[in-house]
Parts: sequence; structure tokens; C-alpha cells
Amino acid sequence: MTFRMTAPCHFGLEKTLSFEVKKIGGENIQVSDGRVDFSGDERVLVRANMCLSTAERVAIVLAEFRAKTFEELFQGVKSVAIEQYVGKFDKFPIKGFSLNSKLSSVPACQKIIKKAMVERMKSVYKIGFFQETDNLYQFRFSIMKDNVTFTLDTTGEGLHKRGYRRFSNAAPIKETLAAGIVDLARIRDRDVICDPFCGSGTLLIESAIKALGIPPCLNREFTAMSWDIIPREIWDEEREKLREGIKKDVSFRAYGYDIDPEAVKLTRDNAQKAGVAEYITVECRDIKDFSYPDDVNCVLCNPPYGERMLEQEQAREIYKVMGKRMLPLGDRRLFVITPDEEFQNLFGEKADKNRKLYNGMLLCRLYSYLPFKK
Repeated sequence: MTFRMTAPCHFGLEKTLSFEVKKIGGENIQVSDGRVDFSGDERVLVRANMCLSTAERVAIVLAEFRAKTFEELFQGVKSVAIEQYVGKFDKFPIKGFSLNSKLSSVPACQKIIKKAMVERMKSVYKIGFFQETDNLYQFRFSIMKDNVTFTLDTTGEGLHKRGYRRFSNAAPIKETLAAGIVDLARIRDRDVICDPFCGSGTLLIESAIKALGIPPCLNREFTAMSWDIIPREIWDEEREKLREGIKKDVSFRAYGYDIDPEAVKLTRDNAQKAGVAEYITVECRDIKDFSYPDDVNCVLCNPPYGERMLEQEQAREIYKVMGKRMLPLGDRRLFVITPDEEFQNLFGEKADKNRKLYNGMLLCRLYSYLPFKK
């Protein structure tokens, strides 16, 4: 069976995600703002959930149509053969959003879509009431400028839920965004990296996962694992193939520092859960005392934001200290994500590149210092 799938992602990571999709065998790849669409069979769907480090989730696209009225919305959804997926006792809830569209009320749209699905199911199963007690089929809709996309979620909990980070510090960076930064930094199995503001260790752990070739969601469960249309043995076979591809003998190392002893402990615990603790060394250290560990060739960091953890003046003092302790970079690469437009001036050196990325709803920039480009 061939599916048309869609994978949403952080704005700014679309190109990175499209490369990941191609690598797992996705075809007919289309990139748009905040999402990548592609085609593939059951095995591509399984690999997408286990391997796509920058995707938020994977969904099957059931229909795309225009709707300016509730009748158009009703008929568009009713024409979808959802009985190919949903049995007479299965659960089929609806979630969604609407932006810049005539149909602006999300609760009203949910009601109409549910009604259309029930009417369709009634005609197929010849029953008047649905108990919704068995397997979960989470349907989603998005309406943007009157264009409706109707999908079936295959993932369940978002793909940023890798399973290694149960707790985080006050201002965490999402795993999927961290993975995107790691990819943009081109971390490889021979790199020695450092994060002087490691927090809960996300950048360090995602770097180790990338360097070792570990699929980020290899060991977790997905909603679609309970579906009859994808045999359980396919999930087991693909998981085993991916395990065989994990690198064992690599020279990768990572060093993390944080001023907070609790953050240091958290990073160690999370690295242990992720199975990469042997590659990561963590110490309690203030940025004022920073010095490069031996052989470090790449630094990744998410320094404190004035909007979140500290007053802006305090955060900017930290950026000045970073410049004093980290410059000159020599032959090292440096990647810093921050929302502060004054970072380059405060740090004391202009970045070779800067890229817009969103950390949640917060517009940030990834400042990239690439000495080998100079």
C-alpha cells in the first residue's frame, strides 16, 4: 500500500527534514512552510516515525480540498473512505486548527467533520451508534486560507518525545529543534563537541545520537503500531534493521558544562537513558571559567535568553563573557541559537551565517561561525 504522508517541522528546518525523508526512501517529496510531504509504503511510514529527527509527527494525508462553507467541509470529509482504516468499534477523535479562513471556529469545524465521518461510517457499517472503545485513530485537520488538509496521525505523542528526557531545566530546547541544529552543524562520528550551557543535555545527546547513527525514536511506541493495516512484523523487522546500522566504534566525544549542579545531574541522567552516556562528559562550570577541552572542533549552545531565565541585561553580559572566553575560535566551528538580535555585537565577532529558526513560538537566529570558510 502506498501512502501520501506529511511531516510538520519547525520553520527553518524544512530543507533538513526533506534530506532525512529522502534518506529513508520517501518519494515525490514536496517542501512547503513548516512541513514536508512525501509518498511511501508501510515500511517508509515505519522508518519515518523511527528515523526523522526533525519532524514533529507523521500523518497520512487523506484529502485536500477548499471549503468556505460548512456544507463544503462536510461533503469534502464525507467523501473520504475512512472505513479503510477505522473499524466499527474504533476511536476516531478530531483535532485541528484554522487560520485566515472563512471557517474560523475550530469547535464548529470539529463538530461538522465528526458528523461527516459518522454519516460515512453509518452507511458503511449499517449501525447508528459508535461505541469508540477499540484502537485509536486520531484525525487532524488544518484550514489555511480556506484550504483544508485532512489527515490521520500515525505517531501519537510528538516525535520530540524520544524517551530520554522526562524532566528538563527551566528553558529547554526541543529535541527536534536540537536535532536540526546538529544537522546544520554537520556533526559526524569523528567530531569532538562542547556545549557550555548544556541544561538538560539535549544538544549533546542529539549530537551523540546523530554521530552514532541511532534512530532518535527507535525504542518508543507509535499509535499506528496497533493498526491492522500495518502488520506488527513490519515494525519489528524495520526496528531490527535500524539497530544493526548503529555505529559501535567511533571517536566522537562530547563535553557539557553548566553553572547549575542540578542541570549537570539531569544531563548525566538523560544521557544514560538515551544510551550515550559513555560518550558524554559533564561538569559544573561557569562560563566565566570556560576553556576549550582538548581536541574540541565544534561548539553548540543555547545560552540563556533574557525573555525566559534572566533579565536581558544579565543575558547580554553572558554573551560578552562568551566572546572573551571563546574568541579566537581558531579552527573550531561555533553554532549559537538566541533570539537576541544584538548577539554578534555583544559576542564581538560577526557570524559567517545566520538562519531564522523558531524555538516554540520564539523567533531565534542560529549564528554559525565557520572558520574553514574564511
